[in-house]
Amino acid sequence: MVTLGIDPGTTRIGYGVISQDRNRLACVDYGVLKISSDKLTGLKEAEQELGKLIKKYQPDCAGIEKLFFFKNQKTIMSVSEMRGVLLFTLAKHNLPIQEFTPLQVKQNISAYGRAEKKQVQRMVQLLLGLKEPIKPDDATDALAIAICCASNRLL
Repeated sequence: MVTLGIDPGTTRIGYGVISQDRNRLACVDYGVLKISSDKLTGLKEAEQELGKLIKKYQPDCAGIEKLFFFKNQKTIMSVSEMRGVLLFTLAKHNLPIQEFTPLQVKQNISAYGRAEKKQVQRMVQLLLGLKEPIKPDDATDALAIAICCASNRLL
């Protein structure tokens, strides 16, 4: 089974693709989709780039971060709009979607909902058997979301 994890942003969208064979997880790919800062161009680019990832890896399901609280009130609307485009793109490709708050992801990955970024990064690295630290943070978050999504499907 292949799972896609997405960490939404306005100009940087983290993605992580993992495969699962029984209880064994493996990293397939991860990175960041860099999107234009022009709003309309950026929304179109996000749909196109996510569509390319879906076609390339053909995931069985997708997980995406759910916005429940945002520190910067100026960007919450932009991130919400981008998230809408990402959700639409996933739905257009008939992918089952699971949504997770950052707290749920941290709880799932590290068994502690208030874990620091470094702790989550290290656990993702260990769970996927990666030797090198994952960079950037957006990709780490996306892989953590993918792991969360894959583990939820087992339940």
